[in-house]
Amino acid sequence: MKVLITGGAGFLGSHLADAFIARGDEVFCLDTGSEQKVKHLRPNPQFHYIHESVLNEDMVEAMVARVDLVYHLAAVVGVEHYVADPYKVLNVNVNGTQNVLRACHKHDKKVVFSSTSEVYGRNTKVPFSEDDDRVLGSTRIDRWCYSTSKAVGEHFAFAYAKMGLQAVIMRYFNAYGPRLDALDQGRVITIFLGQALRGGPLTIVGDGMQTRCFTYVSDTTRATVAAGLEPAAVGGIFNIGNDRETTILELAERVRDRIDETLPLEFVPQERIYGESYEDIPRRVPDITRMREVLKVTPDVSLAHGLAETVEWFRNEIATNPVPPTVIAGEGE
Repeated sequence: MKVLITGGAGFLGSHLADAFIARGDEVFCLDTGSEQKVKHLRPNPQFHYIHESVLNEDMVEAMVARVDLVYHLAAVVGVEHYVADPYKVLNVNVNGTQNVLRACHKHDKKVVFSSTSEVYGRNTKVPFSEDDDRVLGSTRIDRWCYSTSKAVGEHFAFAYAKMGLQAVIMRYFNAYGPRLDALDQGRVITIFLGQALRGGPLTIVGDGMQTRCFTYVSDTTRATVAAGLEPAAVGGIFNIGNDRETTILELAERVRDRIDETLPLEFVPQERIYGESYEDIPRRVPDITRMREVLKVTPDVSLAHGLAETVEWFRNEIATNPVPPTVIAGEGE
């Protein structure tokens, strides 16, 4: 097959590219970011990197027209972006997604859309199942713009599905592993790792009792591949994650103990990091029944093993690359 991955030079996109290259498929990566995470694929004639944005409608259509399957992963993510530049989040995530879906519908190509566990908002019904209500805060709180942008993308996917588009929606729950965001950026694991690898302290927003379900990237990738290949997945929404809850405090302790058990932990108020424009979510736990039964994927990598692999990868990375100072505390996303 020929597979297009928008955002293919990112964390999950690069692992997805690996998986399809390993199958013998041809991969086209559309991205505006650095090639660092896919540099190992550049010599492979089956891999093609196109440095372009999903906001370029003509380029998107040209690429969709030449492939068999599309994965739309390109998006602006990260809490720092929700708070600092909500316009960019909404513009790329909504308008870019429309470009991809429009082209897939026009050329009759199946598309797997990368959504997020954020769409559930602060719903207190746990675990989250795919048809549960969305419960969000005020539109004055920038924290909800990412959730809203992804939900709009899902609505567009279903609207096009009524007109014949084959679409699958994936809601990811805290994927992590090698090639995750740069240290100190994006997600709580990379923030804690950056702090720990420089001697701490590890900063925890609030009391650390927020829970998340961390999913190692190999499990996430297996489910993502299956979503594109499994005929029964078409038209469905799938939580992609691990249903084992971990508090942010426990995560900090695990990272600390993996690197240096003497490192201090520091608790900081949420307002000090994000001001008044952010609301945290106490628990985020997926019901992964559909992932197991339809996609036939069960997560099997423990947090202990996954963290060990991730720490080792970052240690190797910083051996050759300078590590910048910490600028953000771990917020649990």
